[in-house]
Amino acid sequence: MATKLFAAIDVGSYELNLKIVEFGPNGMREVDAVRYRLDLGTDTFSTGKVSIEKVDELCRIIGEFAKIMKSYHVTEYRAYGTSAIRETKNTHILIDQIEQRTGIRIDVISNSEQRFLDYKSVASKGDDFDKTIGKGTAIIDIGGGSIQISLFDNDKLDVTQNMKLGVLRLRERLNNLAAKPSRHGALLDEMIGAQLSVFDKLYLKNRKIENLIIVDDYISPITLKRTMDSDTPGFINAERFEAFFERLKVMNAVEFSRKYSVALENISLVFVSAQIIRSVIALTGAKTIWCPGVSLCEGIAYEYGESKKLLVSPHDFEEDIVACARNIGKRYMSDDKRSQTLESICMTIFDAMKKRHGLTERDRLLLRISTILHDCGKYISLYNLATCSYDIIMSTEIIGLSHAEREIVANVVKFNHRFFDYDATVSGVEHLGEEAYMKIAKLTAILRVANGLDKSQKQKFGCIKATLKDDVLTITVRTNKDITYERGMFEMRADFFEEVFCVRPQIKHINKL
Repeated sequence: MATKLFAAIDVGSYELNLKIVEFGPNGMREVDAVRYRLDLGTDTFSTGKVSIEKVDELCRIIGEFAKIMKSYHVTEYRAYGTSAIRETKNTHILIDQIEQRTGIRIDVISNSEQRFLDYKSVASKGDDFDKTIGKGTAIIDIGGGSIQISLFDNDKLDVTQNMKLGVLRLRERLNNLAAKPSRHGALLDEMIGAQLSVFDKLYLKNRKIENLIIVDDYISPITLKRTMDSDTPGFINAERFEAFFERLKVMNAVEFSRKYSVALENISLVFVSAQIIRSVIALTGAKTIWCPGVSLCEGIAYEYGESKKLLVSPHDFEEDIVACARNIGKRYMSDDKRSQTLESICMTIFDAMKKRHGLTERDRLLLRISTILHDCGKYISLYNLATCSYDIIMSTEIIGLSHAEREIVANVVKFNHRFFDYDATVSGVEHLGEEAYMKIAKLTAILRVANGLDKSQKQKFGCIKATLKDDVLTITVRTNKDITYERGMFEMRADFFEEVFCVRPQIKHINKL
């Protein structure tokens, strides 16, 4: 296997990062890394815009990154902007400025995409990752604008929630309160504790959390240098972390900066990050803290390597997304058995129609999630099922999916329960574009037919097969039960399927021996 160079750029809330990585026979290797401190987040979170002066500085640094990439003859890169760019009022203008002045295109990713990439960056650590998530584990991903807490169950990502408790945002709140420094710890406890208590009631319950994985820019570097008296770089137990926190509270700033190699201007952010971690330790009772020292750039590179078949991951990230969707369905009292039946039927039809639908494996995943969440709106209203389902999905973050993908899922679920809007403007999806509109139509057609096959919700078919021949999709079902109701509901939904694919679906009933 020939080596390949790739560049990952992270335009974060308080730092810009560039990493040049090499993909080769032994996997992914860091070649060069450049970090530059630029506090974009404080402007965004306080005024809603990045100042002109910082835009100039941002473009200058991105321009320097472009020169470094050129010196390595890097031709492929991915550059992502996170919350500081995402939450500005003039995001599109800012992105255009950067591209026109540097030649680098910044893609703004949603919070769920960002956190999923951070999660992949931890997974890039291989054996340490696999061993850690084998027990009850939570990942605490601390950013400038928010934190993400993700819980694992049986080696799979099960629950993930975002809270606006980022280090820059919390520091800005403290500054606005104009409180004495001696009061900062107590105030942070109140700010953080209020949201964590809700998380505890909703998701922790009887979970046993033994390990915390920390993704941040301030505590992780200190831990990796073994300056917290840890036995292994990156790992520390809860008692030693508490001792470090107590030193942090009383130590002179200059002394702390010298001992832990932290810039003076960053000490307040170290304190906020440590306070967040301490609060989560108290909430979960975790005994071991692992700071792998990864950044979004590793996740960007890891995902690129996966997509280009340059890396083979032993962990199934798609199943993590599905597991999170199932947890959302459970929260809204969805019928898990019914969802699994629909999922099986939909996947059978999707696979049989590969030569006609022109959809991707990613679209297959969106269909799976649509089946899992197809009736979540019943939790609110049986009468307004379509609208309530749509609103729940659009209001609920699904880690690993972009905002546009979540909107596709929400519309597929909505149109499963109501007439399809042929006018994209009326349906409110014109901003997604024609390609996304057609995906919604195709996935809706498949889900409707599958829904018709199990409309009685009695799971009458133990085995279903689908075969496409000419312009007919034959769905063979084996059962000794009466399927008169299913046939009628199926036929009502077959017309839209035929309209979308120019393929007529039909049922072939075989009595089960």
